[in-house]
Amino acid sequence: MRREPPQRFPDYGPLMFPAAMLVVFFVIPFATMIAVSFFERQQGGFYEPAFVFDNYGRFLSLFFGKVLAFSLFLAMAVAAACVTIGVPFTYLLSRSSRGTQIRWLVVLLSILSLSEVMIGFAWSTLLSRTAGITNLFAMLGLMDAQALTPSFGAVMTAMTYQALPYTVLVLYPALVRLDPTLTEAARTLGASPVRAFFTVIVPALRNTILATLIMVFIFALGSYLLPQLLGRPQHWTLSVLITDQAIYQSNMPFAAAMAVFLVLVSLSLVGLAVYAGRQKEAA
Repeated sequence: MRREPPQRFPDYGPLMFPAAMLVVFFVIPFATMIAVSFFERQQGGFYEPAFVFDNYGRFLSLFFGKVLAFSLFLAMAVAAACVTIGVPFTYLLSRSSRGTQIRWLVVLLSILSLSEVMIGFAWSTLLSRTAGITNLFAMLGLMDAQALTPSFGAVMTAMTYQALPYTVLVLYPALVRLDPTLTEAARTLGASPVRAFFTVIVPALRNTILATLIMVFIFALGSYLLPQLLGRPQHWTLSVLITDQAIYQSNMPFAAAMAVFLVLVSLSLVGLAVYAGRQKEAA
């Protein structure tokens, strides 16, 4: 059946409420943030309306460049780790029995019910010296008892743990719908299970994997609490710097400029994911 476009104004009625919510909770705040980003900061933490580019000019500083580079690197590393772990795990999960799939999905949903605060403090305790897993490794003679936090590894581990359930839940529908006879045909032609996975499954999920990478990248790019709890100041992301400038440095115009930049990067990646989805439908 062909879907007819709306012909009269009342046909647009169902779109009014979501459009109003989008305007109230995104368009107006984002427009306000853009306007504040051009304001001029005054002494004492005040700022006044102006149209200056000084806040965006600070993007060229070495300090901001390092924070931005680390934020992008951390987001890419988390996205790559989640996809590397999530794709084979989800594939094996989709080929398991129905009961096993339900149990694992319940576990993943349980992880999603945890707040970022709980995840951060749980990993902080787990990686500490007093009650951490290093004591077990020390008993086995694998390493000396020491704290693994604060460190980049701790931030990376916790953020991967937090984003992995989203990765699996996004990949799961595509893998469940995948025709199992494709791998059976590859095995019949002499391919090993590993080769069949990389030559048949991964290419068939190329656009889904790309969309998942972008989703996790955006999710990790906006991480705020975990880098503070588990990392050092050099491990802080752009979101942490925005909060620091807005609350502790009382530099709202510069914080707004960084927030605008972060939102534009996220929207660009969302547009890339939508484009990848349309390319998949066209194929």
